[in-house]
Amino acid sequence: MGRAFVYVILGGGVAAGYAALEFVKRGVSSGELCIISDEPFAPYERPALSKGYLLPEAPVRLPSFHTCVGAHEERLAPKWYKEHGIELVLGTRVKSADVRRKTLLTATGETISYKFLIIATGAQALKLEEFGVSGSDAENICYMRDLADANRIVDVIHSSTDGNAVVIGGGYIGMECAASLVINKINVTMVFPEVHCMPRLFTPKIAAYYEEYYMAKGVNFIKGNVLSSFGIDFNGKVTAVVLRDGTRLPADMVIVGIGIRPNTSLFEGQLTLEKGGIKVNGMMQTSNSYVYAVGDVAAFPVKLFGEIRRLEHVDSARKSARHAVSAIMEPEKTGEFDYLPFFYSRVFAFSWQFYGDNAGEAIHFGDFSGSKFGAFWVCKSHLVGSFLEGGTKEEYEAIARATSLKPTIEDAAELGRLGVDFALAVCQKSVPAPPQPSEAVSGPCVILERPVYVWHVTAGVIVAASVAAFALWYGKKRRRW
Repeated sequence: MGRAFVYVILGGGVAAGYAALEFVKRGVSSGELCIISDEPFAPYERPALSKGYLLPEAPVRLPSFHTCVGAHEERLAPKWYKEHGIELVLGTRVKSADVRRKTLLTATGETISYKFLIIATGAQALKLEEFGVSGSDAENICYMRDLADANRIVDVIHSSTDGNAVVIGGGYIGMECAASLVINKINVTMVFPEVHCMPRLFTPKIAAYYEEYYMAKGVNFIKGNVLSSFGIDFNGKVTAVVLRDGTRLPADMVIVGIGIRPNTSLFEGQLTLEKGGIKVNGMMQTSNSYVYAVGDVAAFPVKLFGEIRRLEHVDSARKSARHAVSAIMEPEKTGEFDYLPFFYSRVFAFSWQFYGDNAGEAIHFGDFSGSKFGAFWVCKSHLVGSFLEGGTKEEYEAIARATSLKPTIEDAAELGRLGVDFALAVCQKSVPAPPQPSEAVSGPCVILERPVYVWHVTAGVIVAASVAAFALWYGKKRRRW
């Protein structure tokens, strides 16, 4: 027993919804496209789970956050897929894949074949057992990856009002869930081994700003420490978190956010893997020309930095999915994926955006005692990364544009003084610099406080004319010789 489709998307997360919309925009025919997901829901916007879904008042619920509302596009509720002839195979796990035969075998024994496959399997949350800590099966220990996880957290929150929560991990999930727990009037302690929150992205100064705000909201931070074990009652429920140094924290609930692992197991030994994910080229195409990979599971070339990266963020999932569909349906009109790494978050009254790479020296700017501040990262005398909290739409667009241009920076102090104004100026006044083949990083040259005077231009014209006259005289003389 089996079914055959021209296009199959394996995975029902964010990327699947955006890929489906792109297929429809490009004229996919009814019955040609199938989406297989182990979740019983049509694709939805996962960022809502750690934010609006956990709110105590007017929380968001499906169908309000089905894709593609996250990018202000059409909301694709189940009815939309039916109207466009897209087959949703939901609540179905694929247990094996054969890329040579172009088939997928489901746990129910059905074989689904394809001409083109898009792997959008995403990633799974790392479990405590992988770090030698048991107890993940306790009813009040929660992870956050899908709707089932979010529903579990909501249930535990409702039974823990005015209680104590311990959040393990200081990254995205930890910070966003901690904010939601505070809003739910739960006492929160965050535990992580690093010296500050969001260590993969924030500088110590940026992290300190947010940590101080969280502490003012009642959040307690325990840094440089890790979970060792749990105190569990006779009902199998966690009552305490025990840290490596012996500290014992009372706990009515625990949220664990310690990282993710890409879901590549179905394709190991069949496709080339790199950076923990499935390696693709600039068309999102894997080592098998009929198979594409997008989102968290894809390791793709970031042209801006000339290297392969795997990015764990919803923006990358959305855009890589669209690009893969374009490459499949109109390969002759599709160039290589040119993506500017982008991360953002919105918690409490905060809203920050980051673009590029946090490599090199960080140059802070703005008022860290107020609500608008940020940082630029300068590597090899070029701007390679930008962070801004509290910006306007125009300012966020400016730092994104400036980062993509990678202007030359000669005066770091002046860059810090100008702050966002520098990015705005780059967008309005930058001009392409001559090619610099000897430079590892190149881009438009914007030199701070180095005005170009008229006499510079005049001198250049005179020198050029002199060289031309000499060349003419020398050429005539050689002919006479």
